[in-house]
Amino acid sequence: MSTIGFIGLGMMGQPMAHLLHAAGHALVVRDANVSAAQGFVQAHAGAVMGQDAAAFAACDVVITMLPNSDIVDAVVKELAPSLKQGACVIEMSSADPTRTRALAERLAAQGLGLIDAPVSGGVKKAVAGTLAIMVGGEPALYEAHKSVLQTMGQAITHVGPVGAGHALKALNNYVSAAALIATAEAIHVGAAFGIDKAVIVDVINASTGKNNTTENKAHQYMLNAAFNSGFSLALQAKDVGIAASLGQAVNHPMPLAQVVSGMTGDASEKLGNKADHTELYAYVGQQAR
Repeated sequence: MSTIGFIGLGMMGQPMAHLLHAAGHALVVRDANVSAAQGFVQAHAGAVMGQDAAAFAACDVVITMLPNSDIVDAVVKELAPSLKQGACVIEMSSADPTRTRALAERLAAQGLGLIDAPVSGGVKKAVAGTLAIMVGGEPALYEAHKSVLQTMGQAITHVGPVGAGHALKALNNYVSAAALIATAEAIHVGAAFGIDKAVIVDVINASTGKNNTTENKAHQYMLNAAFNSGFSLALQAKDVGIAASLGQAVNHPMPLAQVVSGMTGDASEKLGNKADHTELYAYVGQQAR
């Protein structure tokens, strides 16, 4: 078994790290919320706190599960001089693919590897170890660390060169956000016309408009105003923004993505950093008033 550093014990990171511990890996953990790392160590025999960069010196792999590229770059820059030659960073955050490529180049110059392996599936699949994981990087590095990824995910796909995983994750989240907004608009308009909201969702699920939102979010988190799916609106807005910027960078302006990015960004600003992404449903309803 490997010695693995795991940085970022949030709603997704904690269950992912738990699965690695259960599989027998030695863990060195860190989180900006020190109490989260302390709680994890107390609950997982043998896991240790990575209080400084030197604590990660024995790690074969360092997994980062962090909010954005700024934080990823800062954390990896701190750790890199202490990592042993041949160690690999597995970057599992939702990050900017162009910055991921630049980071990989810097690490390669120091004798370190990087694959990007962002995830999809939410907290429920993180707990179950059935996440979808899209991997970018050298095929040999992917193969060398595939078993680690298999501990946390089920649908694991090597999608291309380094950065490709982050690019596809952002594009996936753009499609997901667009479908959520379209679903919310349909529900609100149908209800205004006099159709029961639950009936709207059920009929769409039996028809060609069926999507992840209608199947897994509308009844569960939106119509009941629970808004607690576990994925933040701020992170969704960030990912859609990355997708829209990527389109411009490759000369495909993605006009619909620009609209969705504007809506998710405005909703996040108005609803606050703690808002769940399913609160877009409420935001869409308020726009009509």
